[in-house]
Amino acid sequence: MWRKATLRIADDMAALSCAIVPAHPWVYGLGQEADSGSYLSPANALGYLAKKLVGSGGQGDVIVFMIAENTHDAFMSGLSSLAAVFPAPAFTQVSRMAQAAVELSTVKMQLPGKAANALPAAIPLSVPTNRAAMNAQRVAAAQLAAAVGSSVTDMQAQVTDFIQARAGMLTAISDGLAALKGASADAWVFTHSGDIATAAVELLKNMPQATAVHTAAMMFTGDSLGALEKMIYEPGRITRP
Repeated sequence: MWRKATLRIADDMAALSCAIVPAHPWVYGLGQEADSGSYLSPANALGYLAKKLVGSGGQGDVIVFMIAENTHDAFMSGLSSLAAVFPAPAFTQVSRMAQAAVELSTVKMQLPGKAANALPAAIPLSVPTNRAAMNAQRVAAAQLAAAVGSSVTDMQAQVTDFIQARAGMLTAISDGLAALKGASADAWVFTHSGDIATAAVELLKNMPQATAVHTAAMMFTGDSLGALEKMIYEPGRITRP
């Protein structure tokens, strides 16, 4: 069943294993490319996910999170909020791709000649051999520092620094968790438990935002997705343990 819900981190989240299938404009053969950007309708996105369900069969749980909007700005806003609460690779990647597509389109309009011939922006150079060499240098420097004699005062200062750094790290972790639990995002949500083939049919019923042109969805399937379902906040609704 589809409904609009608020997603947020539950107090008792637990680890789980499930199959994950993303549907967004950059999935090969799914989105529609145009000069103004990449587009995907809910019908095409959910049709793609439904085929995956039909092909698997069996029994289990199905959960889908979806953002679908008619304007790019609204799509980016919803996607960014969802990625902040639930930073799954598909949502974070789509957010980056969509933003990059807009920026590239803007650059092409502003500097049509220069964009094609100019050098790219500087980025950190990182290859396996480069990283290995730098790590070796860091290890050598650490060994050299450890070989230098330290006085009792120096050792006491180091212990004090460690205790302070540890306390600061624990505080940062606690503050980060509190901020994460305080965040929320609105999204279209589909849940089903039971026959997977039936889920494929139900997924296409009462499709939300049918006229939207910007869509990103992620489908989760598994034997039991109760831990993930706890993220779906609906006042008065009892979630499974």
